[in-house]
Amino acid sequence: MNAIRSLLTLLLLAFAEVALAQLPAVVSGQKLPSLAPMIAEVTPAVVNIAVEMRTPEENPLFADPFFRRFFDLPERPQREEQAAGSGVIVDAARGLVITNHHVVKDADRILVGLKDRRVLKAEVVGVDPGTDVAVLRIPPDRLTAVKWGDSEALNVGDFVVAIGNPFGIGQTVTSGIVSALGRTGLSVEGYEEFIQTDASINPGNSGGALVNLAGELVGINTAIIGPAGGNVGIGFAVPVHMVRAVLDQILRFGEVRRGRVGVSTQDLTPELAAELGVKETEGAVVAQIERGSEAERAGLRPRDVVLAVNGHKVRTSSELRNRVGLIPIGEQIDLEVLRGGKTMQIRARVGELYKATEVTGETIPQLAGARVANVERGMPMYGHVEGVVVTAVEQGSAAFRNGIRPGDIVYGVNRVRVRSVQELIAAMRGVEGTVRLSLLRGEYRISLVIR
Repeated sequence: MNAIRSLLTLLLLAFAEVALAQLPAVVSGQKLPSLAPMIAEVTPAVVNIAVEMRTPEENPLFADPFFRRFFDLPERPQREEQAAGSGVIVDAARGLVITNHHVVKDADRILVGLKDRRVLKAEVVGVDPGTDVAVLRIPPDRLTAVKWGDSEALNVGDFVVAIGNPFGIGQTVTSGIVSALGRTGLSVEGYEEFIQTDASINPGNSGGALVNLAGELVGINTAIIGPAGGNVGIGFAVPVHMVRAVLDQILRFGEVRRGRVGVSTQDLTPELAAELGVKETEGAVVAQIERGSEAERAGLRPRDVVLAVNGHKVRTSSELRNRVGLIPIGEQIDLEVLRGGKTMQIRARVGELYKATEVTGETIPQLAGARVANVERGMPMYGHVEGVVVTAVEQGSAAFRNGIRPGDIVYGVNRVRVRSVQELIAAMRGVEGTVRLSLLRGEYRISLVIR
């Protein structure tokens, strides 16, 4: 019986070898299609990112000053943590690397691993939590940059390739198609217009490249939907037209200076289109104009339908907010507007999104180095939470050392509700000893204890 099994095995192997040998090297005179040449050009521009950080111990007893004093414990102990992600070199001459904000958030040390196995120390040039984009700089020595693509030319069904460092195992390439465009609603405070793809994206792919078949960068991989944190064929990437706008502002100003024109809008639905008597099916309908706003000065009116911003089509209300939110404060924008069945051009100025207050050591020592603002109309989180938004934190400042980060929303001090900058200052001024801040950070509510 064993002899028969061995003979069958040998026969199967022989048939397999014959079948493989008969596979054609060419089809109709052409070589078999392969992504290998394109991948070989792009992968040197995709890097692995290793992040080292210190985080406080989670044991609640360590946050209790009486417990620490009774047992003569040091200040809240911290533990070292490491995380892995991905990044893309977009400017070889200046050593600029794009990644996700959440990859480098709270990092004490960032190391970038190149395909040629070099490991370089990186510094943060600037971050934008709203789009989850961060810009890093590494020494510009023998680097390869990816070519920019046009994310606005993408169509559902286009082939794309995702390149990154999933689970920290090393550079990995996966392929798929564009599943959807303009996805929103993944977070409350984000400026979102995601490319959805079924190319496998897993933890560690964040910050990596999404490229088309020409090897051009069309997106930065940023998120997945999966019941166990793994790929189920639903991944998201920030389109490069948003990434380039963020990069330009960070290089110019060190941050993204978002503005607004002062309108409340809603999507143009078939019912609204019939009510307004318009044939268009996509756009943003102006529902309300703020008094004294740039929109009012420009001549916008309720029931106007915004069709485009600076020549770029606007399909939804959120897309209008994204377009305006990526244009620097003070610049002029050209709006294509449909009013009473007629199309017209209206020029408006981008105004300030909010007025931030610099917190000084004399005012609130624990928050010195932070800039804060009221949550006002026009902000993405407006209507979802009342509190004070942290707009910026100076590296190494008291606020930074105490764990305050840009994008945090403070809504309580020592269990007292605060809804404005004035209430925050009043609640913290003169407080001695422990301060407990109630924060909203992303989707999580946390309690931050400051001594």
